[in-house]
Amino acid sequence: MNFSRISNSTVLGKVLRSPLRLIPSSTVVPILQGPLRGKKWIVGSSTHGCWVGSYEYAQQTVFAQSLSPEGVVYDLGANVGFYSLLAGALVGPAGRVYAFEPLPRNVAYLRKHVALNRLENCFVFEAAVADSDGESRFHPFADASMGRLSDQGQNMVRAVRLDSLHDAGEIVPPTFIKIDIEGGELEALKGGARLIERYRPTIMLATHGADAHRTCLQFLRDRQYRLESLTAEPVVSAAELIAHP
Repeated sequence: MNFSRISNSTVLGKVLRSPLRLIPSSTVVPILQGPLRGKKWIVGSSTHGCWVGSYEYAQQTVFAQSLSPEGVVYDLGANVGFYSLLAGALVGPAGRVYAFEPLPRNVAYLRKHVALNRLENCFVFEAAVADSDGESRFHPFADASMGRLSDQGQNMVRAVRLDSLHDAGEIVPPTFIKIDIEGGELEALKGGARLIERYRPTIMLATHGADAHRTCLQFLRDRQYRLESLTAEPVVSAAELIAHP
């Protein structure tokens, strides 16, 4: 059952979710359904939908269908690792997953999930992906699992360019890039422009705000990408996209 379709603001949604509050946050459970069924998950790391298996059900389905054995996935905005685990399981031991996440709280859970599931093909970078290398200010949101690069941020995090990491031999070329970084999408794309232009990976992109959406569309169209909406909205306004080379 896809619980994500039942809003937690409804009576039914509240009734279905109420027993979940009784589970201690440190409990390790198996994911119940979907492509990650049977993998281990820490209950308190994120929304219960992750281990129930209903988290972003439509997006994870498209994500899973887009990957193949021996692929190389960049997970930008890996959070606590749901998509990194999914990628690691699907590309197999001959593939690679590079998970990028700047928030220490998230990175700790991300590393635990990688270790619990013995994903030797997943490599964690405690960093935000941007269009420059160095240190940047980071603004965490009220939700402890989220945040974004911002000049007004009070936290300092490492920032990296994908092109720089590739030039340094720290990452191999991608076949798929997932980007969900709360408004820094264009900067991440610019920082990996040479990689994108040379290796033509498929890109799954969540945009945040009208300006970011418009400029990301232009960046991808300028590089001859075909854009497809992952929602009921048209590409021009859809916040969830997949870009095919």
